[in-house]
Amino acid sequence: MNDISQIVGKENLFAAQWLRLDLLHYVDHHGHERKWEAAQRINSNGAVLIIAELRAAGEIVLIRQYRPPADKYVIEFPAGLIDDNEAPPETAVRELLEETGYHGTVTNVSLPGFNSPGMTGEIIYTVSMEIDDSDYRNREPVSRQEESEDIETFLVRKAELESFLINAAAKNWGIDSKVITYAMGFIQKVTV
Repeated sequence: MNDISQIVGKENLFAAQWLRLDLLHYVDHHGHERKWEAAQRINSNGAVLIIAELRAAGEIVLIRQYRPPADKYVIEFPAGLIDDNEAPPETAVRELLEETGYHGTVTNVSLPGFNSPGMTGEIIYTVSMEIDDSDYRNREPVSRQEESEDIETFLVRKAELESFLINAAAKNWGIDSKVITYAMGFIQKVTV
């Protein structure tokens, strides 16, 4: 019996512009050979998830965008892929500005974590940021979205997050599980 499971081979089943589907061959901890399908990003160094808060107002920044795999508009934290030669804090500052127009300061960067390890090996860094409400650039922020993006920004007080999520679900918007997990950290229950 082998105490360590490990990949022993990989077949590329399909590749497109941004994603690849692989068939992973691995040996489990009992020594049995097994197969697993996995999606991987092409040319990616991971991603960042941004939890940004307007300092004085005490509001968190959420976004809503259409996600074709979910076929819904989804409430999420701002996020984005890490470019080559870019560190996670740099990506967070860039993506927050691009998606929302806000200029923020990084206050913490998490260890890398897996977003959906049953489907992909993609890693994600959670980056905490503060937005100075008094900074003139943050008074009327203008996003710099890519042509294909359709992102709407929401500012939500933590005390109002549960009702915001319930209202979003009632509108048939999807809610990213990371937002629900965040909400559950300070709300007794999230009944979406």
